[in-house]
Amino acid sequence: MSGKRWFVVIGALAALASVQAIDAFARRHLVLINRSPSLPNWAYFVERGATPVIGDVAFFVPPKNALVAKHFGSAPAAFGKVVYAVGGDVIEHRGDQVLVHRTTDGVGRPAQLLSLRKRYSARGEVLEAGPIGRVPDGCYYMGSPHKDGFDSRYAAIGFVCDRQIVGVARRVIL
Repeated sequence: MSGKRWFVVIGALAALASVQAIDAFARRHLVLINRSPSLPNWAYFVERGATPVIGDVAFFVPPKNALVAKHFGSAPAAFGKVVYAVGGDVIEHRGDQVLVHRTTDGVGRPAQLLSLRKRYSARGEVLEAGPIGRVPDGCYYMGSPHKDGFDSRYAAIGFVCDRQIVGVARRVIL
């Protein structure tokens, strides 16, 4: 075979390998747009199937219930929130304060304030308090630094478990 043909064959093989690598990358990653003020950035680069840890921004499929459907439709987009607590941590409510007792780091620490919850939505709907007690293994308390975040502080979201997790935002597009 002439040098020119080898060049074409090698180029075709390289192109095929590149397409396969791009396809494999695309299957594990996606870009999600944040349409709410609950997180500071508007777009997130997400690694599908990654396991979140405390402090990560993770995207999840919200539960199906009347309140979620009323505000976000019957097939809402994935919610993006910050992982504030993981399996083994303990969530407590003191009035409208939501606190976490960390049990996963092995260090005895006082309860840490995660957020404040509201009794009513901006539309006047009663917001039931989210779960308290030990976060089950494979589940997370997902929150938001925004005062009006719709997250685990409310029963309509509750703890978010592995089966709901879409992925973890490893890089943020500013």
